[in-house]
Amino acid sequence: MSDADEIVLDGFLDEETVPGDLHGLTARFRLTVSPTDERADEMILPCSVADPEIAHQVLHELTPGDQLRVTGYFRLPRTPDEPMWLVVTALSLLQTAPQLADTTEPADPYDSVIERCGAYLHYIDGDTGGVEVWTEAGAWVGWADTPDELTALLDGFEHGQAPGGE
Repeated sequence: MSDADEIVLDGFLDEETVPGDLHGLTARFRLTVSPTDERADEMILPCSVADPEIAHQVLHELTPGDQLRVTGYFRLPRTPDEPMWLVVTALSLLQTAPQLADTTEPADPYDSVIERCGAYLHYIDGDTGGVEVWTEAGAWVGWADTPDELTALLDGFEHGQAPGGE
């Protein structure tokens, strides 16, 4: 592939990274890419890394919710049962995931946590179980009494309805 074929995407690490081989010389991860603040435009993109140095960074330095800039090229499927993915040739960490709780210790059921989910930040109150939501830019989205109500809250926000929980 030539440099002209490479693309650059910004997104959030969707979940834990995994080794691509037994020795950890390659890595795989999923990147949430959202060119707009609309969830309908959001895409989960499988990514692979063949460079051992970048694979080490992916496996040992990144956590879910980190904002990344990846450079690479698409590997298109050759058959209908093959997936499409981005072969990453360069990666940079733009912003680390927000952390409140110490993740090295077992979670206390009463801990409060901030989580990133795409373009949204969720503050989960450990005492009440309620969830406050903001956009990544800091705009108030609303309040959900339980995490199960988040989908309805975000759908309402994205369709121009008043913030929830007020």
